[in-house]
Amino acid sequence: MEEEESNIWAPPPYQDPNSEHLTPQLQSEPLEENLAFVQRALSIGVAILILASMVYIGFIVFGENGLVSYRPGDQAIESQEIYSDLIGFSGIKLSGDNVRVCIVDSGIMLEHKDLESFNIVLWKDFIQAKSTPYDDNGHGTSMAGILVADGWMKGIAPRVDLLVAKALGKDGSGSDEIVAEAIDWCASNDADIISLSLGGAPDFLPFDIGSGRGSDEATNDAIDQGIFVVAAAGNDGGANDDGDVANPCGERLVICVGGATQSGEHWIGSSTGDNNGRILPLPLLAPRSDPHKKPELVAPAEKVAVINYEGSWSLVDGTSAATVYVTGAIALLLQQNPELADATSSSNTEQVKDWIQQSVTPQEGQSGHDDDYGYGLLQIQALLDAAN
Repeated sequence: MEEEESNIWAPPPYQDPNSEHLTPQLQSEPLEENLAFVQRALSIGVAILILASMVYIGFIVFGENGLVSYRPGDQAIESQEIYSDLIGFSGIKLSGDNVRVCIVDSGIMLEHKDLESFNIVLWKDFIQAKSTPYDDNGHGTSMAGILVADGWMKGIAPRVDLLVAKALGKDGSGSDEIVAEAIDWCASNDADIISLSLGGAPDFLPFDIGSGRGSDEATNDAIDQGIFVVAAAGNDGGANDDGDVANPCGERLVICVGGATQSGEHWIGSSTGDNNGRILPLPLLAPRSDPHKKPELVAPAEKVAVINYEGSWSLVDGTSAATVYVTGAIALLLQQNPELADATSSSNTEQVKDWIQQSVTPQEGQSGHDDDYGYGLLQIQALLDAAN
């Protein structure tokens, strides 16, 4: 090959040592060799710099498809540790054993190395009716990992019995009617907790004559059966806030979760709750009372370490992640207090909401409920203690 031939060393042409003049070829060759050496040195230096950068982001190896990560980057591992301390999860030995959790999302990719030892209990695809679990968007895999990952990433409740309902398509969107069907499926299959890391703007009207069954009806029916429903407040906070939390998070007995940063402050993207009531703009909203003001609490939502459907790890923002942290906390609570899962009415939800209000950590100077921060930041150990 030509590339190999160019690297073969050959002696320079003979030159009479008595000659007073060197040929042009012999004069330029040392300079060319020096330039080639410099170029090689620069190339090696740049390669080392690139590899060092990749190692900082996540250690890499050569796989069938080129460079792949075999562990999360330092930032992801650090984020997991920061949030574990922030929400009082460090040192907890409970794992969610025998608690039945149903996630409604975009599916799950079980081939991720942090899910290798995990098997879901039930799967239902409301989008393409496939019998084998998959995730063509990635959001569902990331959310499931926060709950059940058991590898580099550590889930909050890795031994729950997990049901997965795929109700979101490849683009991450889905209809309210399909989400309602998925919620009904979770309830009919004896879920103890339904986790909804999704949400839409409240309907233009409080009811829509002639429309199909919505997620608000489905969540309320599930709660009336004694099932906990945890949902995301939404990600339209700040200048883009539409005036209230997302649907179905606004339903009275849904546990609505806003977002916090690694420093424990309110995450700016988290939706603000409207708790004073209003006539306009529609929909009509009655004043909310304790302990049901929205959001009820906040949890990790900025630079959260997650697994992804590409088989590696990421940092993400959003109240979707915060929702699963609270789902996991309630799973641990039910493992510790299994009688809470035996209720056939909403009384258990009412009780747990009281414990949430008692156990969370409010912001400095906060008195009562805050429309952004809820009653405070999730504290898992304190919640378990409140139940005792």
